[in-house]
Formats: sequence, structure tokens, C-alpha cells
Amino acid sequence: MNTDLASTSPAAFDAAVHATERLSKNRPIGNDGSLMTQQQPGEAGDATTPDLSIVVPAMNEEDSLKTLHQRVNEVCKANQKSVEIIFIDDGSTDATWDRMCELASDDSDRTHLTRAIRFRRNFGKAAALSAGFSVARGDIVLTMDADLQDDPNEIPRFIEAIQGTNRNQNTDKHPNGKKLDVVSGWKRVRHDPWHKVLPSRVFNAMVSKLTGVKLHDHNCGFKAYRREVLQEVDLYGERHRFIPVLAAARGWRVGEIEVLHHPREHGVSKYGVSRIGKGFLDLMSIYLVTGYGRRPLHLIGSAGLVCFALGTAGMFYLSARWVISRIGEGEPLHLHATAIFYYCILAVLLGAQCVLAGLIAELIVSASAARDRSLRWLQVFNHGANASADPALPPASYSVSAVSGFQPNSGPANTIDESAPGESDS
Repeated sequence: MNTDLASTSPAAFDAAVHATERLSKNRPIGNDGSLMTQQQPGEAGDATTPDLSIVVPAMNEEDSLKTLHQRVNEVCKANQKSVEIIFIDDGSTDATWDRMCELASDDSDRTHLTRAIRFRRNFGKAAALSAGFSVARGDIVLTMDADLQDDPNEIPRFIEAIQGTNRNQNTDKHPNGKKLDVVSGWKRVRHDPWHKVLPSRVFNAMVSKLTGVKLHDHNCGFKAYRREVLQEVDLYGERHRFIPVLAAARGWRVGEIEVLHHPREHGVSKYGVSRIGKGFLDLMSIYLVTGYGRRPLHLIGSAGLVCFALGTAGMFYLSARWVISRIGEGEPLHLHATAIFYYCILAVLLGAQCVLAGLIAELIVSASAARDRSLRWLQVFNHGANASADPALPPASYSVSAVSGFQPNSGPANTIDESAPGESDS
């Protein structure tokens, strides 16, 4: 059954949102926004919150998805954890989406669900993770790559680190048994070429030094979060590697565990040398956001005041020399003939511009409350009565073309009208 989501009017959508506020958690919403019949746990459409959500972004990984899916389910079953696996097809050009739909179509075990979201084109890993986080229902959310280099057997150790039940965990600045909010993987032994390992280690050292979040491997995609953490983090650009830094800036407890890293079995790496330069630019952005995101005037305005003060002091000095040179003997000073006079004028103007820019930045921060409603209908369906309690979704830099595994008894995939305009890539 295909569901034309693009044709849904804003009024109908708002009515569906308000309707969910009156529903119990285990009463899902039908395609038309109406209340579905109450079902027993374990039946199709059961919205019981899983113990764990695993978000897996993928691009051209058709050969590894089935194996990864099987291994993850085996580990979760062995540890008696209910799980939902959320695959994100980030603009694949092979049969990746077909493999995802096949895995999502099997809903025989309601404690191990598989869901899939497809982007219209490649929007990047940060956008893929953001989409997955928007619909994740588990109390603990894990992220891992689809290339089989991350070992699913490490999942229980991430859960133990979050819950504080592992007495031998290797965490940074958090003693044994300390509950963590964010757990990052540390690939001490990496099976990647040196031209990827060396820049990554230099970058990790710079991030730890500049941000104060001491992790050995900020780039590792194998991480675990409490869902509450992700509701306070906005992802765009290449910010996904800085989620621990963004979380620590808001007071969440961050640590790491050492994990196994396997050689790639299928496909090729999607990252090249170009991401090194982007990483440094993103690091500058993160430093600004975490340190001065809510008070930009303190940074920009302080620089402006310093320039303004230096320029003003120079002007007073030159003015004094101009007066003295005309009172006493000797050749009078001509300000236009001295280079420092122009430097002082430039410093005064630059200082005034920086202060003005800082004030404008403060106004922008105060007024930036708009949120994108992309994927909101999926969040409403997933969370039921709690939909109204969830915060607004982060600004979306992606456009979804199809989903699979979200609507009960709706077939392998729900396709969004391809003719509908999508969001721009910001």
C-alpha cells in the first residue's frame, strides 16, 4: 500500500498531531490520522518502546546489510534486549534500498523491528543520523557503520557503560560503575590505510585539546547515547563527529570504551582527503558554537572593542604629536603622511563593525526558534501520546523520498510523491 504523504494538507497534519495527544502510548495512528484499534503487546502495530535503537547510515552497502542485520539481532536476542534497527539510505545508487525494504518487511518478531528511510540524494552522514534520531524510540540509541567494520558484539558493553553496570569499563574521567550519557568507541587498533589513520589521530588530538573533551577517537562512528541527549543536539554539515563535544557542552557525561575494528569486507570507503579540510573548519565552528553559541557578542564584540581601543589610543597619540609639533620648533607633523594614521582609522572602523556584527548575531540567536517539520509524521506515529512532549525536530538538511517498516500492514515501502518539492541542502 503506497501512502502519498506529500498530498497531506497542513490542517490534516495538525489534526493528526492533536489527536495523538489524547491517545495512549500503545494506540497507533492509521494512514488517515484516525485512531487504530487497541492491540495487545506483540501484535502488529505495537508501539512498545524498545530497549535499544540502532541507527545505521548506509550508501552503496548492499552486500553487507543482511549480515549486519543478522549479527545485530543475534547479539540483542542473546542479551534479551528488544531492538529497532533504523537503516538510512543516503542516496545509494545500487540495490541498498531494496535490501533495506526486504529486511524491514519481516515483522514476525515485534521485539526486533527493522525500519528504513530513503533520501532523494546523498545528503551526508550528519543528515542521515539526524533523520534516524528523529524517529528512534529506544531509551538508548546506538550508531554504527554499515560496512561491518564495527563489531555488533560490542553492543552490550555500550549498554553497560550507559547504565553504569560494567565495573571494568575504560572511560575517561569516569570511574568504574559511573553512569554515562554518551559513550564513544575507541578503535585503538585500526584496519585502515595510514593516510586515513594519521590525519585522524592528529585531528583527534586537536579536538581534545581545544574542546576539553578527552577522547581518543572522536571520528569513530560506533557510539551510544541516551535518547534525551540527542533531543538537545542539532546535526547538520559534518557535525556528527562532534556530538560528544556538543553533549559535553550542555553538561552530559561523556566517556569512551575500547572497541574492536575489522577490515572492510565489501565496498569502498566513502571518505577521502577532502574531509580533512572540512574537519578543521567544522572544529572552528564547534569551538564557536560550544563556547559562544549563546553569547556571540562576547567573542565578536570583544575583538571589536580591542580593535576600537587600539585605534582610538593611536588617534589620541597622533593628535598629541600633531599639537606638540606645532607648538614647539621643528617640522610640523602631517597626519596624512604617516601610515599609522590610516591603520588607526582602519582599527576604529573594524572595531565598530565587529561590535555591530556581534549585536546582529545576538538578535539572530534570540530569534532562531523556527524548526523544520520534516519527518514529523513519523515521530508522531512512533511516540503516540508522547508526541506532544517531544521537542521540535532539528533543522533538516535532507529530503526523504520513501520509508519502510513504519506503517503496520502497509507493505514493504511507503513512497512519498517524487514530484513534491524537497528541502534545500543547507
